[in-house]
Amino acid sequence: MKAVGIIFSNIHDNNVPELARLRTLGSIPFGGRYRLIDFPLSNMVNSGIDTVGIITKSNYQSLMDHVGSGKDWDLARKDGGVIILPPYGNVESSNLYESRLEALKGVINFLFRADEEFVVMTDCDTVCRINFNEVIEHHIRNHADITLIYKRLNDNEYYNKNTTFLNIKNKRIIGVKYQNQEIGEKYQNVFTNMFVLKKSLLQNIVMDSISHNKRHFMSDIIASNLDSLKVIGYEHKGFFAGITSLKAYYDSNMKMLDTKNREEVFGDRSVFTKILDSAPTKYGSSAIVKNSMIADGCTIEGEVENSIIFRNVKVARGAKIKNSIIMQNTVLGENSTLNCIITDKNVVIKDRKILSGSKNHPFYISKGIMI
Repeated sequence: MKAVGIIFSNIHDNNVPELARLRTLGSIPFGGRYRLIDFPLSNMVNSGIDTVGIITKSNYQSLMDHVGSGKDWDLARKDGGVIILPPYGNVESSNLYESRLEALKGVINFLFRADEEFVVMTDCDTVCRINFNEVIEHHIRNHADITLIYKRLNDNEYYNKNTTFLNIKNKRIIGVKYQNQEIGEKYQNVFTNMFVLKKSLLQNIVMDSISHNKRHFMSDIIASNLDSLKVIGYEHKGFFAGITSLKAYYDSNMKMLDTKNREEVFGDRSVFTKILDSAPTKYGSSAIVKNSMIADGCTIEGEVENSIIFRNVKVARGAKIKNSIIMQNTVLGENSTLNCIITDKNVVIKDRKILSGSKNHPFYISKGIMI
């Protein structure tokens, strides 16, 4: 059951505009040493998918630097491998796409060149570990036209207005709802923005959308054709985190401090990323670290608690970091304190500064800022 993968790196940039201002959603750092694209890309590689197209749009230089030739995912191949698909796939593409279906129109030649029978499509706004082979088997066993992967979650979990909910009866999708519509159920089937369908069907959908000027895959294709197409659901029962806002990004990172969640996502070294030859982290005699994830290359002389620390971060003597996400090359001066803070790369916090957000509203510091 050979499948080709398609990853949309930009579709949900507006979910976290603070972090995606200078980069794609797919290249946003996560979990101390990873990028968001590492999760869908690793899921595909672990499922035996060795041809993956990554659709880009804008600000994708950091994404290209990170993915490179794909060798860190064993995708540096003569045939197939990882292929960066720019926003303009043909001469007719004169405008940047605004939706998933418009993006597919621009890469239709990629689909026609693929030899695989099935297509697995996913966005970069989810953190989970999933075997797509099981999804394809479920798709075939139920004689489906399209399979949508969903997660059943409690209604008190946070989502934004772009969240899509599926109404399912006997495995079949019978309705599509959105966050700003009346839901009325305690538990919801949240669509994870992952699809499985035959390549021939996707080609027909894209060609038809070009001729009829259709724009949105969910509303114009899925929701409008639930009677004519057999659209079924596949429930993902493992860990799932949706990056729907800056707070959701913060919460998803904090969930990685739970041993059970961390083992489920990263166990057996199932998530691949770009390898950097960093030196081990150095801990000074005054260092205190509690319940935190700290990447390589750091120098820790202060206190770190309940936090995610990326590579090459320097925490000076007397400094305290709590409930925070500190990205690469950040420097925290002596006797400074951070609580519920997200710092982007290359941030400098000078001596004796006290900065605090809250768990419900973490405070974000932009890349390269000095305070």
